[in-house]
Amino acid sequence: MARRFLLGLPLLAAACSPARIAGALTPRGGTETSENLAYGPLPRQRLDLVLPSVVTARTPLVVFFHGGGWTSGGRGDYAFLARTLAAQGIAVAVPDYRLFPEGRWPDFVEDGALAVACMRREMPAQPLFVMGHSAGGFIAAAIALDPRWLAAAGSSRAVLVGGVLLAAPIAWQPDEEPTISIFANAPGGRIAAVARAEDLAGTPPMLLLHGADDRVVGPFHSVDLARDLRAAGRAVTLHLYPGVEHVGVLSAMAAPVRALGLAKAPVFEDVVGFLQAPG
Repeated sequence: MARRFLLGLPLLAAACSPARIAGALTPRGGTETSENLAYGPLPRQRLDLVLPSVVTARTPLVVFFHGGGWTSGGRGDYAFLARTLAAQGIAVAVPDYRLFPEGRWPDFVEDGALAVACMRREMPAQPLFVMGHSAGGFIAAAIALDPRWLAAAGSSRAVLVGGVLLAAPIAWQPDEEPTISIFANAPGGRIAAVARAEDLAGTPPMLLLHGADDRVVGPFHSVDLARDLRAAGRAVTLHLYPGVEHVGVLSAMAAPVRALGLAKAPVFEDVVGFLQAPG
């Protein structure tokens, strides 16, 4: 399981970085990008912010965390996603965070919480969401499910109006390196997005998206979390997409993929509908 999860590098990761190609092919659509904004003092505590042409107090603001098994990836690979959402009137911040071996749990979660708290200060009125894919989905999940992270960043989980998790790992016991070392500081060395079941009581509405054919991060992660959130009385929507694998749930967000009719699932429509839902 752990070895196969670590293969979840940024979108279609390969030598020519298809994610960056997708970014180059994604129209800017009147969006405005600010790059390399600091949310903390460390080199990896930087983010890119993509704004739609018009920003109001009702403009959704998403902080998106990239995947890569906590060992790789960077904000520059996700311009395609940020521009695609910004073209729909959604502001998107894409932070970097500390990666292994420099970063180990809880460094990357703390970085994520700092980025969210920073964006709340910079854009205090907009409805604020966390979102992430794969390892980044774990970070988004931890911030949404466990109140201690935003509290430690000088903010509160109450600032969130929702969370979107794409193929996110939620809980398991790693048994291979480097995942064992990455989570060696966690209680019991276990990967767990939330430490206590009672903390789920304050979780904002969540959208859980998973490819039914995901062999990297099994769909059971989203299925089990949806069950636990419902048991806690929280609002949650779960979509399992037949025929979609680990990367497919993210690549379906890319405008070039959709334009060519290659998206195997309505991930884009489901995400935008959730982010733009009234209230």
